[in-house]
Amino acid sequence: MRAGALGREAYGAARYGSLAGALPDAALAKTKLPLPVFIFLLAILFPFKFNLGSLALTGPRLVLMVMTVPLFIRLFTGRYGRILPVDWLFLFHTIWLSIALAVNNPDRVIQQAGSVGIEFFGGYLMGRAFIRTREDFAALGRVLIWSVLLMTVFSLYETKTGTTLIPTLIDKIPGMGTITINYQDPRMGLERVQGPFAHPIHFGLYCSVVFAFAFVAFDGIKSLSWRIVASGLILLNGFLALSSGALLSLLLQIGLIGWYIALRRLEWRWWLLVGLVSLAYVTVDLISNRSAIMVFLSYATFSAHTAYWRTIIFEWGLKNVWANPIFGIGLNDWVRPWYMYSGSMDNFWLVMAVRYGIPGFVLVTAGYLWGLFKVMFRDFSGDVRMQNFRRSWVFTFAGMTFTLCTVYVWESIYAFTFFLFGAGMWMLTEEVKKRSTDDRSETDASANGEDALGRRSGQRSAAYTRFAQTHRRTPR
Repeated sequence: MRAGALGREAYGAARYGSLAGALPDAALAKTKLPLPVFIFLLAILFPFKFNLGSLALTGPRLVLMVMTVPLFIRLFTGRYGRILPVDWLFLFHTIWLSIALAVNNPDRVIQQAGSVGIEFFGGYLMGRAFIRTREDFAALGRVLIWSVLLMTVFSLYETKTGTTLIPTLIDKIPGMGTITINYQDPRMGLERVQGPFAHPIHFGLYCSVVFAFAFVAFDGIKSLSWRIVASGLILLNGFLALSSGALLSLLLQIGLIGWYIALRRLEWRWWLLVGLVSLAYVTVDLISNRSAIMVFLSYATFSAHTAYWRTIIFEWGLKNVWANPIFGIGLNDWVRPWYMYSGSMDNFWLVMAVRYGIPGFVLVTAGYLWGLFKVMFRDFSGDVRMQNFRRSWVFTFAGMTFTLCTVYVWESIYAFTFFLFGAGMWMLTEEVKKRSTDDRSETDASANGEDALGRRSGQRSAAYTRFAQTHRRTPR
């Protein structure tokens, strides 16, 4: 038995070891997540709050307080590879939000800039620093998937009873606090699941970002049946949040996956999709008496009342932006109609512009779009594993981009969102590891109509070598 196992390991090393240290797909399912990231995720899923002197701390904030400064120094001294434009843009956004708060709320700038800055930039640094390889990315995906699967029992209990178990149990511990329980009106006869987050919207958002990991990233690592069951349970958890923003993200990801499967033989399928979306946008803008953005916001809701409310928020939010274009309004109350009793603003991008002015909005948006599009257009031809990893991350943030138009994120989910964004930046510098045709399964080859190097069958494929290719007249 032992000799057979060693033989199989030797075969695997011979087959995959030449890929510059890449692990076979089965081994990717067993790699371990870096310990600081594991602790960070545990702090998100077990929402402790406590006071340290005059400071009100949460688990994620405590982790980020310890880690942010060392990670910042290491990043900008080149310990994590070359410095990317997104690193600078996110750093400048953090600096600018501190300036905007100092102008508008000088009595609260230290507390607020410290907490928000750590959650935003510290969360990004955690992903940027610790998720550096395909092994790290696979380990992150596995932990995220299992975190949602294990919450299924709690979600079903909460949607039936309206009691969120984990925060309720934490609240009974002496000296400990937890998130505020949100008592939302039931939808479709079900209680909205909040889970360990500050709002049901945040729980739905957390589940939605894991969906593409399960179905797309783990293609080739786990069986099709496992991926269908796992992504189905993740979809169920996301649905139980009964949040239009989370459902929008999930539906968009399902649509993108379906589009890819249906047109996988068409190389320019994504440009076709961009063209169709642009055509739809222009058409809606021409035939409607509202802008296409307002039409989108109105339909991305559960009720007509919510749709109407969001259109007013967007309209008056922009008025606040144009009235305070440089430094925004900080934490001050925004100007709105007298009948809008709530000051909540369900649009992350709009909040960035209202609070920190147009410069604050431009910096965070430019960094976000630069990172997303650079990963999107990175050429991983022939590297099937990286194609799947990249596709899952891009699908996730395509859904996230639209979801953030309908929700605002704060506290732990704010840090998690930009942690996950930073966790994709390693793809910009990852080496492409191409395999010969023999190393790919017949299923993969027939499904894609191409060999391991992304070329159509019938074309010649050279074996991978870590050395430069040279032409020789005689064999070596």
